[in-house]
Parts: sequence; C-alpha cells; structure tokens
Amino acid sequence: MLGLLSEGPASGYDLMKLFDVSLSNVWPATQSQLYAELGKLADAGLVDVSAEGPRGRKEYAITDDGLAELRRWITDVEPTRVLRSDMLLRVFFLAQVAPEQARAYLSHQAALAGRHLESLKRIGELLESGQDNLSVYGKITLEYGRRLAEAQQGWAEWAETEVAPDR
Repeated sequence: MLGLLSEGPASGYDLMKLFDVSLSNVWPATQSQLYAELGKLADAGLVDVSAEGPRGRKEYAITDDGLAELRRWITDVEPTRVLRSDMLLRVFFLAQVAPEQARAYLSHQAALAGRHLESLKRIGELLESGQDNLSVYGKITLEYGRRLAEAQQGWAEWAETEVAPDR
C-alpha cells in the first residue's frame, strides 16, 4: 500500500482497482485485507486520511514517515525467498499414481502456466503506453512473471514427456 500511495493519494476502492491490475499477480490480497492494512498504516502514522467524501469515502496519502519506511523496506530488508511448492511436492511423488494420471497432472500444470501467461500479456498491453513510475517498474515486474510462466509451461510440457510409459 505504501508503494502505491507513494505515487499519489488514493481511496481504498482506487487502491483495490490498481492492486488488481498490478500487484495481484505477485501478492494477492482481498478487499478486507487492503482496508485492514490501511487502518494499520494509519494507526502507525505511515498514511493519513487526506480527504473524505460522500458515503464515508476516504482518500489516503503517504506520510513522510511512510515514505521513509517504504524506502527502508526496499533497500534494507532482505526479501524472503519462498522455497516451498506444493505443486513440485506432488510432482516428486507422481510415481504413486498411474502414468496417465501423472501426465494429465503435468499437462494441467502446463495449461495453468499458459493461462497465467496470457493474463500477463493482457496486463502488459495495458502498461505498454504508460510512462509513469508504476507502469515503468510494473513492466519490469511483469517481464519477470512472463519469463517465469514461460519457463513453468515449458518445464511442465517437457516433464510430461519424461513420465514412464503406461504399465
């Protein structure tokens, strides 16, 4: 939220829309999580309500402390590297099912990666013309996701051919 608000004030609704077309591919969140996080950030003095509108609509803006915290997080906090994959755990034990089931599982993983790749391409088309910070760095992030999805799809297609023949 701090990163999105660093680009300018926004309401929770606007943040959710922006989140859905940008960050949801790398960090999914629900509307209730977003509003809860905004409350926590406000309590911590990292964001302020900069405007209030009809029907309780609030617009949030990042504070100087919030910007400092965002910058600290970007440069000083080492990212966690997720090493667990329940999909790969299943692959490791595919010998416990019939070869046709193993191939079907891998084929399904390839199809999922392909669908994810298509959704990333659609998002890329939205970002293509933008020159604002979120578009520029969004393209860089999106390219990582695109390359990863291509690799996952290619790997699953290859793995399907490696499954032992039917017994």
